[in-house]
Amino acid sequence: MRPPTGPVAAGKLHTMKEVCEECGTTYETLKFYCNRGLVPNVKRDANNRRVFDDRDVAWLKSLSCLKRCNMSISEIQHYLDLCVRGKATIPERKAFLAAKHAELGRQMEQIQAAIDYID
Repeated sequence: MRPPTGPVAAGKLHTMKEVCEECGTTYETLKFYCNRGLVPNVKRDANNRRVFDDRDVAWLKSLSCLKRCNMSISEIQHYLDLCVRGKATIPERKAFLAAKHAELGRQMEQIQAAIDYID
C-alpha cells in the first residue's frame, strides 16, 4: 500500500463527489482526511476545488482499509509518513503492519470466543 507521489498521472481527475461514491465514504470524511494531510499532494482545479487522480483514489481505498483495521488517525499518519519517505522505510512499514496484524488476530480470537459463548 503506497500513497501517491510524483507527478500527476495523465488521465481523468475525479471530483470529491465521484471519489466519495467510488470509495464509499462521506464528503465530510474525505474533507477531514484531506485537511489532516492523510491524502498527500491534494490537487485543485481552476475553481480551487479538490480533484483526485487514480493514484489518490487507490490511496483513499487503502486508507479506508487501514481504518477498518482499527488504526487511529495518528497511526495512519505515521504509516503515510513512512510511505512518503520511500523504499528505505519498507522494513519499518512491514514491522508496523505485522504488529497491527497480530493485534487484529488477538481481536479476532476474542470475537470468536464471544460468538462461541453465544452459540
